[in-house]
Amino acid sequence: MSWSVWLAFLFASLVIAVTPGPGAVLSIATGMRHGYPTALRAIAGLESALLIQLGVVALGLGAVLAASSTAFLLLKVGGALYLIWLGVCKWRAPVEEVDESAVLQRRSSGFYLQGLFVNLTNPKAIIFIVALVPQFVDPALPQWPQFLVIGATLVAADVLAMSGYALLAGRCRGWFHSPRMIRAQNRVFGGLFVSAGALLASTSR
Repeated sequence: MSWSVWLAFLFASLVIAVTPGPGAVLSIATGMRHGYPTALRAIAGLESALLIQLGVVALGLGAVLAASSTAFLLLKVGGALYLIWLGVCKWRAPVEEVDESAVLQRRSSGFYLQGLFVNLTNPKAIIFIVALVPQFVDPALPQWPQFLVIGATLVAADVLAMSGYALLAGRCRGWFHSPRMIRAQNRVFGGLFVSAGALLASTSR
């Protein structure tokens, strides 16, 4: 992959990464409620899912999913239901101060799995990879080294964008310590997750 092709791919990846979506909502919600170190666990889950989806595309299965209306529908419905479930849980979350050490000890894997499932159950993500990635792969050159560069670039761009969202949200944590503000925050992000799920359910390829 030439430098000019890589720079074009990097630009496209950054544009997609900063576009608000379920991953951004999760990063903001976790960063605002629990801080950036905890949000990193959710971001790690998002990136793991991104690499799994890229691997699926590299193996040629992504094209099958893109062409199969039934597979796309099942994944879309599953993703929408998961986002709505997250929203309901967030809406009903107890109004209490966060014990950061307890969160890190007891729920570190939970944030990672949330990020993993948010991206894995989003069929639009894999359709995007199917549409974008082949344009930057030179069929005359070895495939896997190119996919490694593409994967590293996708992850770096997404980590940068999600970290930016989480860090900005984390700066607002001090404003949300009263029970009233914590309840409002839970309702806002719960509503955003439910809205993201409803939007995903209503979209088509």
